[in-house]
Amino acid sequence: MNIFRKTTVLAAGLGLVFSSAACGSDESSGGDGPLAGTSVTVGSKDFDEQLVLGQITKLALENAGAKVKDETNLGGTNAARAALTAGQVDVYWEYTGTAWISFFQNTEPIADSAEQWQKVSEKDLADNKLVWMTPATFNNTYGLAYSRKAAEKLGSPTTISDLAANPAAATMCVESEFSTRDDGLPGLQKKYGFEVPAANVTVLDTGIVYTSTDKQDPCNFGEVFTTDGRIKALDLVVLEDDKNFFPLYNAAPVFRSEYYDANAAALKTIFDPIAAALTQDVMTELNKQVSVDGARPEQVAKQWLKDQSLL
Repeated sequence: MNIFRKTTVLAAGLGLVFSSAACGSDESSGGDGPLAGTSVTVGSKDFDEQLVLGQITKLALENAGAKVKDETNLGGTNAARAALTAGQVDVYWEYTGTAWISFFQNTEPIADSAEQWQKVSEKDLADNKLVWMTPATFNNTYGLAYSRKAAEKLGSPTTISDLAANPAAATMCVESEFSTRDDGLPGLQKKYGFEVPAANVTVLDTGIVYTSTDKQDPCNFGEVFTTDGRIKALDLVVLEDDKNFFPLYNAAPVFRSEYYDANAAALKTIFDPIAAALTQDVMTELNKQVSVDGARPEQVAKQWLKDQSLL
């Protein structure tokens, strides 16, 4: 069993310090394969899907012979992004919608997933020397959900416009990023023309949002990620985003160009099949195994890679 360890990542030149509980315990020694003789540091954000993707990346690179340092579980988006741009990690999976809206400050999402990826990848390469590989097909966008048990009491809303028609009656649980991001609650309320009273919004850790929404305490609506296995497990109803506010969030491995350019052919051979296999249903199931069933991200990643004959 891996021992969780605390590491401190100093973003050189930025004056930023990130505290992380990495999923791995040791740096791998490398081996035979197309990446033999290379060293690479893998990062991730701090929620279950990211931990699974980070472990998939770590195991796949090790399998190809690379010496891999595990710096997964860095924290939120800002911490992971800063670690990558500062060269403290060489790769983590990021979402096209996050880059388009949050990093590049665009206000309107692009409805076509291929076009959004193209715009993001071109800009990040030109501005930051970061390479976006082929994205997975799953779309882990935001959503608002409520417990099916509360449907009658809430009037069985089906769309966000239904919620917007009576915002004073809504109590909402959200995680910290969603409460402040342009592609989160502030932008959502602007798009739909409503405002939930501040006293009715509770900021919680991501996992607690789901259980609190299920229990209807202290909220009757909660922010969810649409690939999260807890939606099905808790029988939550996700409201339709009928004004198409939320961007597409297709995830892709993002590499520092220094490592990618030196190993492009091998990395494409490794990660293109992984991205193709990570469909909406597959990612939801992998997330469920961690969030609901209690499996460790490394276990889930390893078994899935073996099942796909990718390990």
